[in-house]
Amino acid sequence: MPEEIKLNTEFITLGQFLKLAEVIQTGGMAKWFLSEHKIIINGEQDQRRGRKLRTGDKVQIAGFGEFVITE
Repeated sequence: MPEEIKLNTEFITLGQFLKLAEVIQTGGMAKWFLSEHKIIINGEQDQRRGRKLRTGDKVQIAGFGEFVITE
């Protein structure tokens, strides 16, 4: 079962999401992490740090698990 990540805003960027989900410790690690790991968002690979994630989006990170964005 995917881990739920709750939002209190309309959207969150992929870089911010990685920190919120505790995949990385600092926002500065996002660029490196995205270049080194395969990330699937709603069935499509996407490595853009600024990609907007909204409620209902599903994020899969190889080796870290599955996450779903909730309100």
